[in-house]
Amino acid sequence: MPKIAFVTGADRGLGQALSAGLLAQGWTVYAGQYMPAWEELSALQMQHPGALQLIPLDVTSDGSVRKAAELVGATTDHVDVLINNAGVITTPVETLISDRQNYAEMHRLYDTNSLGPLRMVEAFLPLLQKSHTKRLCFVSSEAGSIERCRRKGWYGYCMSKTALNMAVRIMFNELRPEGFTFRLYHPGWMRTYMSGTKNTEADMEPREAAAKALPIFLSNRADEDRLVMVDYLGGEWPW
Repeated sequence: MPKIAFVTGADRGLGQALSAGLLAQGWTVYAGQYMPAWEELSALQMQHPGALQLIPLDVTSDGSVRKAAELVGATTDHVDVLINNAGVITTPVETLISDRQNYAEMHRLYDTNSLGPLRMVEAFLPLLQKSHTKRLCFVSSEAGSIERCRRKGWYGYCMSKTALNMAVRIMFNELRPEGFTFRLYHPGWMRTYMSGTKNTEADMEPREAAAKALPIFLSNRADEDRLVMVDYLGGEWPW
């Protein structure tokens, strides 16, 4: 029986590459689709008929997240791995405190990057609880590390990732005793569309980043009782 994964933000970038990597390993993938006009995810579905299901999803909407869980639950009785990948960033990001802050944009980042994964876990918890794997994966960032922060700007993005890390810590405290396992992950600097246009200056293409992420997401750790944030090189990041 194939393992079942749900990936948020699967339209393009890392989310699509993670979906493709899972499919290549024989997984059944439910892909959260935010931009139906973006054709690459539909093209991937044509390459994997029956194995890739596209689910309309806006992680900032309570109703959309609940509907996604209902759609998945109508065709399967469990989900083994939930990958919370959907994320956004602002351009320009290096706004100093002496500059005028865009608080509406900060709310947008927080709603997607911090509250989006929380909505997803809440809605999909009944399906995850029926799995023997119970794996929760979260794409965070080194930007969320307080101890190693050296920036003088990036308020909205950094704060949203730090809030995500705290949410995962609280979920870990509650759900680890129930057998859930957690992956909190910094994928590196990727050539993605997080800001709306593709970043061509970054280090890795999404497919390269996904190839590094999936072994961490899917393999077991020797000590599942310790929550850590790891990066694409396997290094641990301080909180």
